Amino acid sequence: MVNEEIIKSLAIQNESKIVLLVADGIGDLPYKNNKTALQTALIPNLDRLASKSSCGLTDPISCGITPGSGPAHLSLFGYDPIKYQIGRGVLEALGVGMELTPYDLACRGNFATLSEKGIIVNRRAGRISTAINEKICEIMQDKIKQIGEVKVIIAPGKEHRFVVVFRGKNLEEDLSDADPQIVGEKMKFAQPLKASAKKTAEVVNEFIKIATEVLKEHYPANTVLLRGFAKHPDLPTMNELFKLTPAAIATYPMYKGLAKLVGMEILKTGESIKEEFETLRENFEKYDFFYLHIKKTDSYGEDGNFEGKVKIIEEVDKFIPEVLKLKPDVLVVTGDHSTPAIMKGHSWHPNPFILFSPYIRIDDVDRFNERACAQGELGRFAAVDALPLMMANALKLNKFGA
Repeated sequence: MVNEEIIKSLAIQNESKIVLLVADGIGDLPYKNNKTALQTALIPNLDRLASKSSCGLTDPISCGITPGSGPAHLSLFGYDPIKYQIGRGVLEALGVGMELTPYDLACRGNFATLSEKGIIVNRRAGRISTAINEKICEIMQDKIKQIGEVKVIIAPGKEHRFVVVFRGKNLEEDLSDADPQIVGEKMKFAQPLKASAKKTAEVVNEFIKIATEVLKEHYPANTVLLRGFAKHPDLPTMNELFKLTPAAIATYPMYKGLAKLVGMEILKTGESIKEEFETLRENFEKYDFFYLHIKKTDSYGEDGNFEGKVKIIEEVDKFIPEVLKLKPDVLVVTGDHSTPAIMKGHSWHPNPFILFSPYIRIDDVDRFNERACAQGELGRFAAVDALPLMMANALKLNKFGA
């Protein structure tokens, strides 16, 4: 990884355009018929694109490290994910349009299902509808406006997700997640990671207790899990670092929040994959860097729905010719991390990566999947190096040194 100050000193503005298409969690492990989702899917357009591209595999953080979506995306945007560690709560809050102050502690919430024995039996409350989510958030907000001197602000997200912002003096983000992360475990409360965060933990845990009481009649969404406690970080924008004019096309709040945090314009789009690609076409002349995010590849992977993941990949494939008609100078198709259906969660496995531009060495890869991309020109590299590669192929980097 090259120092960001070096990239900043080399970056130049020009008219060339970059499209970064991220199919969230697209990386997989052999599952049905001993094939991955990419190997199973009928994707003639992505295969054809791979045959005209340089291919490889990326590690979001480092070999063997399983990433969250936040650091995995930061890497693709050119930020060192170790240097810039951002709590998911901030990303979710910004993604749903909340404005954060220095007195705010944000966290991401899941509605979940609690058994009569106090065991978490579903961490996503069966993926309740967004409409039900909005109704329940309204009920909670009506019942929980303040805890002691701390104001509580609740905002719905999509499906089972919501955001809580605690607003008050001397709140700290050094808390453990109030989420067991797996089913079959008892409810988990936040623990202070340092002595000065004890009071903050008490406020958060009181919220969980009250919320569970309020929600007891709203099965399957009868409790809450909280994680990603964070305050607003100080992050340079992509324009400041790379002289890019970036825009984001995403449907889920967390990804909008992350894009907003690094200075991307959030483009209004519909909920469907088709509408996302239409948004790209409609705005193509206005920006020079586009991040287009596909969520359902990850959602189906987390649910263990291998067939659903395959179908989403096949749907994305249909729109590749439409992107190529726009004639981007650089087109990258990859994932932020792997979400194997067999594991039902994120994993440490590297992501397939294809880079299309006029200035590449075309390799012998003619399929877009994990095994094929491993044989590509780019080899296996850190995802944080993807943006300099994109910029170089868009002729947006000057020469280094004499």
